[in-house]
Amino acid sequence: MVEGYIKLAAARATQADLLESALPAIAAEVRAGQARGAFAGPGPIFLGIGASFAASAAAVWVLRSRGIHAWRLNAGEYPIPFPVSPHPIVGVSQSGKSTETLAVLNAAAPALRMAVLNVVPSPISAIAATTIGLGNLPDSYASTIGYTATIAALAMIAEAWDGGTIDESWTALPAAFRALEAVMARRVGALAALLRDTHSVDYAAAAPSVGSAEVGSLLLREVARISATGFSTRQYLHGAMESAGKTGHVLCGGEREVGVAHTLARAGHDVILVTTLDTPEEPHLSVIRIPDLSAPQRTILESLVMQSLAVETALQRGLDPDAFVFFHTDTKVATPKVATA
Repeated sequence: MVEGYIKLAAARATQADLLESALPAIAAEVRAGQARGAFAGPGPIFLGIGASFAASAAAVWVLRSRGIHAWRLNAGEYPIPFPVSPHPIVGVSQSGKSTETLAVLNAAAPALRMAVLNVVPSPISAIAATTIGLGNLPDSYASTIGYTATIAALAMIAEAWDGGTIDESWTALPAAFRALEAVMARRVGALAALLRDTHSVDYAAAAPSVGSAEVGSLLLREVARISATGFSTRQYLHGAMESAGKTGHVLCGGEREVGVAHTLARAGHDVILVTTLDTPEEPHLSVIRIPDLSAPQRTILESLVMQSLAVETALQRGLDPDAFVFFHTDTKVATPKVATA
């Protein structure tokens, strides 16, 4: 167990309740920032790494759908100093200590520095002009509630940007989340069995859900130690799909993804499809149906599926989902410990 984190099982058991309490608090923070004029003007650049980078995908989709230019950048692949730009930089880091994100954000103009963080105060919050905090939610090392709440916070910023309105349907999300938890509890054993003995797993998703493919593959690598890769569906179709064989497949999306799922399944490859469409199951094709919510809310439900699959696959492989193999000393900046009497 890594210091400062709780076990995956505990994090998943409390995720729905924490999400339900966090959503209105996050919305209130975003509205307060909007009232101060923080979320206006040129669209934001979301800056993160790992799961934080994946969490930004849905927010970028929302902003672009509204006609506002926005991007997400991998903080570990960007030179310093950051090029001069009128676009605010939103550092995304659940710990608030991500080395790469802090370095790039620190190189940006102070007035343009924003952050979405779980841990506040933290090194990143100390340099940000505007910070949206998730509420110091207790999270697991392979992130659960920290990830899903980050999606929500970034999406609410995207909805509120430049005079927009936070979607009122967020209040209904916890009920949908709990309903899907019940479905996954019944089905995850059989679904994980499809992944347990694979050599690798391909995750592919429609553009609004590409973060789900990215985090699904990350979780499977982290806790089940199976090689996995996340793609957007269109990218997957441009050659990557050709390696199917002794692989598992997890797809998220609509008509295009249903078509890909049928192609793979009818060629004898096992596929798990997460979709809003009423698609019947068939040999080699398992379907998890989710409600047709907004793009960011769908990705939160898809993330629940990804968490369930990764954890159950790890257990079926005889692995402890909390036991990581490698630990690195340079991905988080050190913070001084407060002496106690």
